[in-house]
Amino acid sequence: MAERKGEPRLEEKLFEVAKRRGFFYASNEIYGGLTGFYDYGSIGTLVKKNIENLWRRHFLSLGENFFEIEPSDVMPEPVFIASGHIKNFIDPSVRCKKEGIYYRADHIVGNAIKQNVEGKNAEELGNLIKEHKVRCPKCGGELGEVKVLNMMMPVRLGAEEDTLAFLRPETAQGVYVNFLRQFNIQRGRMPMGLAIIGKAFRNEISPRQLLIRQREFTQAELQIFFDPDKINEMEEKKWEEVSKYSINILSVGKGEAAKHTCKDLAEKMGIPKFYVYHMAKMQQFFIGALGLPEEKFRMRELSKEERAFYNKIHFDVEVYLESLGEFKEIGGVHYRTDHDLKGHGEISKKSHEIFFDGKRFIPHVLELSTGIDRTFYAVMELSYREPKEKRDWEWFAFAPGVAPFQFAVYPLVNKDGVPGPAEKAYVQLKERYAVVYDDSGSIGRRYARADEIGIPFSITADYDTLKDDSVTIRDRDTTEQIRVKIKDLEKEASRLLAKGH
Repeated sequence: MAERKGEPRLEEKLFEVAKRRGFFYASNEIYGGLTGFYDYGSIGTLVKKNIENLWRRHFLSLGENFFEIEPSDVMPEPVFIASGHIKNFIDPSVRCKKEGIYYRADHIVGNAIKQNVEGKNAEELGNLIKEHKVRCPKCGGELGEVKVLNMMMPVRLGAEEDTLAFLRPETAQGVYVNFLRQFNIQRGRMPMGLAIIGKAFRNEISPRQLLIRQREFTQAELQIFFDPDKINEMEEKKWEEVSKYSINILSVGKGEAAKHTCKDLAEKMGIPKFYVYHMAKMQQFFIGALGLPEEKFRMRELSKEERAFYNKIHFDVEVYLESLGEFKEIGGVHYRTDHDLKGHGEISKKSHEIFFDGKRFIPHVLELSTGIDRTFYAVMELSYREPKEKRDWEWFAFAPGVAPFQFAVYPLVNKDGVPGPAEKAYVQLKERYAVVYDDSGSIGRRYARADEIGIPFSITADYDTLKDDSVTIRDRDTTEQIRVKIKDLEKEASRLLAKGH
């Protein structure tokens, strides 16, 4: 949607409705807020939990041996020596000499020269700043030397603060340190999947773009452990599910994304079947379960220079966000090989080699990662609708499974016996669905409140209900209305949700 001169930017519009309707707002705002931290309000928490639960149902159903665990957010220093975070988890920073503001050097250089410079080291970024005369974007001041900053958040434990630990910068390590115990608990079977939905913490140099880059955020990750000798194999039934399914891919060296069937990705592009299958399932989650528009979605292949050194194959899940004017990463599919288990084996002195299918080996890992906060923001933006035609309020076209409530129930008036059948409809639906009852204000105002938080259907009992025991169901997206008998309401609700939007 084009923004007229003088109008608030899309990002500002989203944040305004997010604050007003209880999606999210600055953390500790009565004290001026804390940069890089946001609180979810009552409505936002419902939407976020719905996204998390959709993720659980989708990804944990991919294997009979896939389970969710919940490790501690705080982990000791040796964990991150083994993982490489102590040495390698760094960001390049640069300081404006005039204002004293710190920036991510790769972001400020990339924006200035309109190139992707991720993966460049401090020296290379410093040279680009000099070559292109890059200045502070806020005041135009001169930039200082590019330095590196470790993004880990340390925690001192004990009365003497003699134990050094860290708030985890990713959820993945919580899976790896639990691998040996869970392998025995899950009866030593492969493939084995362990998922975590939880917090991660990073001392970002310049948090920005609302929920896109924070210092505390939620990740949903599934680590799948498997025999590397079988990466080109897939169960025939599972492969048939996806072989003709097309994935929107931006390959290394290509200027535009293109659709490729899973069969072609495996046979013509040489991507292992096990990897391709899970790429397909990742796309199906974002487009199918969350309802993101297909034309805004792609999976971008990262080159050797861009991806982490331990990732043998790496595709990022990206969506186009108009508020940012670019595709933004919200997830990924990463073939991490045996890097993590081998590292923990060396530092802990506990071998992570297993015996399975007649041989000994260290399992390899396929990681399916989703940034929940970024996904939440993407769902909000791509579902946002401006006021026009039949309504003079903004609204969200959430998929029914994402919306905070699936139905809102109203009595047209709070008198003459009208609330009775409305309450009856509410009680009937709330056993199976997420339903809210609202009897405050005019019916138009109540429709507006429901639309503004993305409720797909509104049900109203009126004076005619007292005569024919029927209620009106209003469709959020079309504003069309139908009459349904209260006795048939549950059946009709099921039909409408199955139809989706």
